[in-house]
Amino acid sequence: MNPTESCNDSCPIARAAHIIETKWTTLIFRELLSGKKRYSELQKNLTDISPKILSQRLKDMVGEGLIQKTIYATIPPTTEYQLTPLGKEFKTVLLAMKTFGDRLIIKDAKQS
Repeated sequence: MNPTESCNDSCPIARAAHIIETKWTTLIFRELLSGKKRYSELQKNLTDISPKILSQRLKDMVGEGLIQKTIYATIPPTTEYQLTPLGKEFKTVLLAMKTFGDRLIIKDAKQS
């Protein structure tokens, strides 16, 4: 990979960035790594996200084939979300982000 190459529509980094740069998406991935979650669980765990944004992000991620939505015919209807096999591959990205974040926190602590 040449970092000075321009990024076009076929650039894999730009394609991945298009998904993960959207606010809340990485945190939704983080929540779903531990398994299926109902909409209400996601809403509870992502305390500052609005219902409208959560619904839109989930819809986008379903559309990208990253998560699967299952609706159960209960009253009221129960909806669960889980990562697809492709979505589970994002775990390596999250682990790399965690490692980098840990290093930033250590650097910040040393500068204080």
